[in-house]
Amino acid sequence: MYVGRFVVVGPEVGAYRVSSRSFPNREITARDEALTVGPTADAPATDNPYVSYNCLRVVETPTGETAAFGNGSHVDPIAEKLELGYPARDALAESLLALDYEKDDYDTPRIAATMGDDGEALIGTVRKDALLVETVDEPTLVATYETNAPESFDLAADSAQAAASEVYDHEFEHAVCAAGVARTGDGFETAIENGD
Repeated sequence: MYVGRFVVVGPEVGAYRVSSRSFPNREITARDEALTVGPTADAPATDNPYVSYNCLRVVETPTGETAAFGNGSHVDPIAEKLELGYPARDALAESLLALDYEKDDYDTPRIAATMGDDGEALIGTVRKDALLVETVDEPTLVATYETNAPESFDLAADSAQAAASEVYDHEFEHAVCAAGVARTGDGFETAIENGD
């Protein structure tokens, strides 16, 4: 089944996967304070604004570190609001609502999640017909297609690398690359799986 891009988040571990039929020549790279999705060196040129973006950021907030991740440019304003002290629910809801769903041929939803170092995890999506933001206490998935409302997901990973690998290898079709994040005793660790 093809569900497009998706996020999975639980209180301890989360992941984001790029799945694509239209733009498969992408990879995730570590840049400064973010993991960034972008074209590979051999990718055809495109002016599509949804191909490159920061997909995961860990930021310092007034109450500790928080990880924010998702499928587009909305990850940056979510992270910036968290740094300013917004509650995670408000940072997700305001940023998703402000940027709205992607205005492409499919009205692609924007999806995102946050994990706080206090154990709080939230997941959200904005679709053409709804804005949903929920607190989760078990691994939960939301995808751009088919599964575009949060639902329980079986994620066995206990580290960032295991999470990235597990979602990359999941049976959903057209895996391109994935990022993982996990809470540790020293904050958050992140990992990349480009299928190399």
